[in-house]
Amino acid sequence: MGSILDDLNSFISVDIEAAGAIPSQYAMLSIGACNLAQPRRTFYAELVPDKQQTDPRAMAVHGLDLTRLEQEGLAPEEALRRFAAWLADVVPPGRRPLMVGFNLPYDWMFINDYFLRYLGSNPFGHSAVDIKAVYMGASGKSWAETSGTFLHQRYHNGNELTHNALEDAIAQALIFEGILKEFFTLE
Repeated sequence: MGSILDDLNSFISVDIEAAGAIPSQYAMLSIGACNLAQPRRTFYAELVPDKQQTDPRAMAVHGLDLTRLEQEGLAPEEALRRFAAWLADVVPPGRRPLMVGFNLPYDWMFINDYFLRYLGSNPFGHSAVDIKAVYMGASGKSWAETSGTFLHQRYHNGNELTHNALEDAIAQALIFEGILKEFFTLE
């Protein structure tokens, strides 16, 4: 039987930024990722928007400019192709990447939708690990006590998310690592 350390090589912290709440109506604008076992092995891409609808609240959070992305971003299919190649490079042979994130259902639905639409399959499959849920289960705290503010204070020196997908993926990895060290044997 292996340990959680064996799994960390397959755990990929992922964060996305989008133009709104759901992939059927709003574009995914950026993807950031890092390998939990090797957090300096990172991936980042900004995408050409494939939909024009925006939610002003979402746009204010991340500050990405649609006009700039239309000129400088990668076509979604190319961004997903590069992401899949990066995953194949950083995850050990014979292992499937496991997506890890904070408030993961939001990020996963965009990643899943885009991989399926543009490449026909999602390298992560249908499995993923939500950091808030892991903390709630390990600590016995209520869902309300798993807030980003609390977890950033506890495991990330109080630093808040920047809403740059790569920076946030790395921050999530550090928080998850802190939770694992506090509640689980990593040997």
